[in-house]
Amino acid sequence: MMRIGQGYDVHRLVPGRKLILCGVEIPHSTGLLGHSDADVATHALMDAIVGALALGDIGGFFPDTDPAYAGADSLKLLAALLDDPRIRPWTIVNCDLTIIAQKPKLLPFREEMRANLARVLNVAVDAVSVKATTTERLGFEGREEGIAASCAVLLEKHLANPAGT
Repeated sequence: MMRIGQGYDVHRLVPGRKLILCGVEIPHSTGLLGHSDADVATHALMDAIVGALALGDIGGFFPDTDPAYAGADSLKLLAALLDDPRIRPWTIVNCDLTIIAQKPKLLPFREEMRANLARVLNVAVDAVSVKATTTERLGFEGREEGIAASCAVLLEKHLANPAGT
């Protein structure tokens, strides 16, 4: 059995915060505002996973009202999500992640982002696509007020061992 999911997330850029994308700290004058580390890209991926399985969204797993998640590392949240008994029987076939930001340029960080996600997802790097695009200075991303991310993911359910071993 296979399932496809789509996720989307947005966070505002503000001074005084680190800019973390796919677990990589990106040098920039502003960072993303959020309850956790505000890693918009990893959040979109998590939403795609839970969406594929009709489990709601990541707020149901990691509410922004819970102090336990204040400043949390989103890659650790992703690992915890994958360990959920409703998600554990599924494997990631591939994911396609797009980060929408006018600045900074993300190409120099793409391979590290892919490697981080592949490690946590327990898949080969070639199963993880990370792309970046601008909005040609249109909208909140173009005005550098925030960053958005969109992700598609394909999941496959593990087959039970017919021999029971």
